[in-house]
Amino acid sequence: MNVEEQAPDKTGKNKTSYSQLEMMVIASSRLLEDQERVLVGTGLPLVGAGLAKKTHAKDMVVIMEAVAFDSNPQSLPFCVADARAVYKTRWVPTAAEVMGHFLQGGRIDVGYLGGAQVDQYGNLNSTCIGDYYSPTKRFEGSGGASDIAALAKKTIIIMAHEKKRFVETVDYITSTGWKCRSYDGKSLVYRWELGLDGGPFAVVSTMGVMKFDANTHKMYVDYYYADLGVTLGEIINATGFDIDTSRAKPMEPPTLLELELLRTKVDPEGIYMKY
Repeated sequence: MNVEEQAPDKTGKNKTSYSQLEMMVIASSRLLEDQERVLVGTGLPLVGAGLAKKTHAKDMVVIMEAVAFDSNPQSLPFCVADARAVYKTRWVPTAAEVMGHFLQGGRIDVGYLGGAQVDQYGNLNSTCIGDYYSPTKRFEGSGGASDIAALAKKTIIIMAHEKKRFVETVDYITSTGWKCRSYDGKSLVYRWELGLDGGPFAVVSTMGVMKFDANTHKMYVDYYYADLGVTLGEIINATGFDIDTSRAKPMEPPTLLELELLRTKVDPEGIYMKY
């Protein structure tokens, strides 16, 4: 790939030169489909959903937990309660209407979440690192993430790929994956034993896209960013549990249109992309 021949865009980057962060957001946006109802969390999910709306999923309905139904903001909101999200939205629902009527009613196709830790079964931690009562670090907590992971038809998780994040067992289960704690907390059970439908569909990281085996429900590598020099060995070393790489395929690099829209239309200020 000859990046020298490409003129830099307004972010100062060559159009065909891109980062792992950009590839992660683009890869996650490609998993979203037209006409789906997608309930997005704060941060990178807002960026990925915005990119999908401007590329291949123009009729996808983006729902923000506290402010907007079918959001298509002119500029990127800072959070799911940012008033900028209501620009040209069809409806401004209450959180009770979003979480009750849509989510509990089984009307959300995709829950799009971030977090601090994820384990091999897709359990997500956005609560704390270390013991709950004496943590080394405490985060903002669940918000609606626990409800979304439990009740959406499928969940997409997006996060940086590091051993401290991809762990054998999360320090706290904020959002349920495929195999989580029983109601009495004494054992691990599959989510359907708790009466839950849905489940994690993919984990998109700065190294690749992970899916979950249909039989064991354990995480495996589906795609990796070979064009950026990422190797399967690096993914193994950056994962805190044994992960299957036998099915891994190189990810298709971003198109010039995806990069241009991401940089100039979706997050031109670099609020989340950090240009």
